[in-house]
Amino acid sequence: MSKDFIPHNDADFLQWTKNFMNYLSGLKTAISFPDSVYAELLTQQADFTQKLDLAEEAATRTKLTVQAKNTARKILEKNLRQAIREYLTNSHLVTDEDRDGLGLPIPKTTRTPSPVAATYPDFDIDSSMIRRLTVHFYDQGQKKSKAKPPGQHCAEIRWAIRETPPASLKDLINSSVDTHTPFTLEFDENERGKTVYFCLCWENTRGEKGPWSEIQSAIIP
Repeated sequence: MSKDFIPHNDADFLQWTKNFMNYLSGLKTAISFPDSVYAELLTQQADFTQKLDLAEEAATRTKLTVQAKNTARKILEKNLRQAIREYLTNSHLVTDEDRDGLGLPIPKTTRTPSPVAATYPDFDIDSSMIRRLTVHFYDQGQKKSKAKPPGQHCAEIRWAIRETPPASLKDLINSSVDTHTPFTLEFDENERGKTVYFCLCWENTRGEKGPWSEIQSAIIP
């Protein structure tokens, strides 16, 4: 699925965890979900609930309470995802009805082939740090979103240090892939002032590539 089943918003995430834990409480024995793991998740849920209240209350909202809330959420979300992978995702004891009750996605019975991208990655190059170039990429015309097009696994980044502009993609002799923006390159001191040329395309889960972007360049700071 391209959409995460765990809500991004903190209040929605808390409600999702409450529904998940309530449903799991009546299911865990039948599916051999460890009581110790369930208890630890409950403790972490309570900790997140308390810290969320402090971070959202005007009288107690500070930079420290917001950081504490974010840390508590990361811990709870990480352990929830791990428990789901270990005890629920591939368990034959968990029915589609259970998955729906838990707020989990129901697996498709047939796989839909990943499409070849019809767009290319637009990108901006950040040269604010010495000896470093950072490529922030996003789907064509979608600068405000970090999401890849549906079915795309990564962006391929072709690049090269050159004294003259490349005549074709073959002149960009280096190739890297990155599944999430941004992509960062580090350089040596003696490479400062040289020009790096970049070109990107999307690649789907079957390794099929979409169209290539325009070639852009940046000087190594």
